[in-house]
Amino acid sequence: MHTLRLLLDARRAHQQGTEALLARQRDRLAEIVAHARSRSGYYRELYHGLPERITDPALLPVTSKKQLMPRFDDWVTDPAATLTDAQAFVDDPARIGEKFLGRYTLLTTSGTTGTRGLFLLDRDSLAVTTALSTRMLGAWITPRDIVRIAARGGRIAMVNATGGHFASAVAAAGLRKNPLRRRRIGVFPVQLPLPDLVARLNAFRPAILTPYATTGALLAGEQQAGRLHIDPVLVVLSAEGLPAAEYDRIATAFGATVRQGYAATECPFLTYSCRENWLHVNSDWAILEPVDADHQPVPPGTRSHTTLLTNLANRAQPILRYDLGDAILLRPDPCPCGDPLPAIHVQGRTADLLTFPTQGGGSVTITPLTLSALLDHVPGIELVQIVQTSPTDLRIRLQATADADPEHVWHTTRTEIDRLLTGHHLTHVTLTRATEPPQQTAGGKYRTVIPHTGSPRDSGTRP
Repeated sequence: MHTLRLLLDARRAHQQGTEALLARQRDRLAEIVAHARSRSGYYRELYHGLPERITDPALLPVTSKKQLMPRFDDWVTDPAATLTDAQAFVDDPARIGEKFLGRYTLLTTSGTTGTRGLFLLDRDSLAVTTALSTRMLGAWITPRDIVRIAARGGRIAMVNATGGHFASAVAAAGLRKNPLRRRRIGVFPVQLPLPDLVARLNAFRPAILTPYATTGALLAGEQQAGRLHIDPVLVVLSAEGLPAAEYDRIATAFGATVRQGYAATECPFLTYSCRENWLHVNSDWAILEPVDADHQPVPPGTRSHTTLLTNLANRAQPILRYDLGDAILLRPDPCPCGDPLPAIHVQGRTADLLTFPTQGGGSVTITPLTLSALLDHVPGIELVQIVQTSPTDLRIRLQATADADPEHVWHTTRTEIDRLLTGHHLTHVTLTRATEPPQQTAGGKYRTVIPHTGSPRDSGTRP
């Protein structure tokens, strides 16, 4: 009933328009700030001296993962959730899909800003995610689409990273434990060599396909070449950005509706796309503020330096004016699709692909998420950056955690990457351990992958 009530409210707010959405946003901001002050030692300290009721996020100080993670025990609102226990939980791969402390979904981030994140999702967060996912599907598919999906068996193919404590892996583990859903929902590791992935999808024949964006682009190429022959009604892309023309190519290749989402571990229900290829922010449950380098607001229609996120649902671990590090552009006028939710373009998440020549004269492409998913569960990695210095050479910039043996971390990292390359018949690709640490971009993030472009700037000697 809790989820149904949220779903009905989400639908009603969407129908009522901008003012109703903003009213809910203001009330929910005041509620979660009051909750954070009363239950989190970190926020009680940070918000000392602020007005009692906060309905404008600009009154709040900016936070970041780098600031919050060292204060994890004070940050969370449940004193039973400690950083030591949470770290032990995510370090145990056998516990993927279990509830932390029996009540929280515990997820990790890969640390593109230099700090690994651990995030709790409570029951309310998951209920809001379900309600907004239902609203999203209502915007994406028609009654005719529902009939077509049912006629294809209602099968959903999730092509995701499945090896660590991040959202897709936890979801996949949960599905594997549910025999009823397992027959209808297929989970396919993104780490599979492309020919193997194609063969499995051909056998499964999904009605809905949900890959990462770059994987979706690769699969569209396989469909166009005739090696993949599936007939999905809906293709949902996630995690990475693509050039605008790629979305049309994928739609044409599959003869399907193509939509995308931009989200974060810190807020899984953040946005969904429309037919105009804009992303609509679920502003009744989340706030996105485009800001400049000094965290001052930038006007609509202007590319931001970074973005501040406020998650209005997560009471276990409040995310309030949190620096995401992504650049966005907020549409200055109503979206032509008619959706009243704010519309954005994300300009800070364009994926890089690693393409290698094969010994048979062809090529193999590996996505950044394939590599980051592979290395996310390697113990002792603080940061890793893979630089393609030539078509067949990879330079590995590695920074181990303070308590890890750097030689052991390097050996494990090399073994994992070698195994991936061997699986893709790329045994001729060489790995070199870099002497320099991972390098930041001008925006302060660490790119996991820097592909070869033939330019001296990408030789691995510079960020």
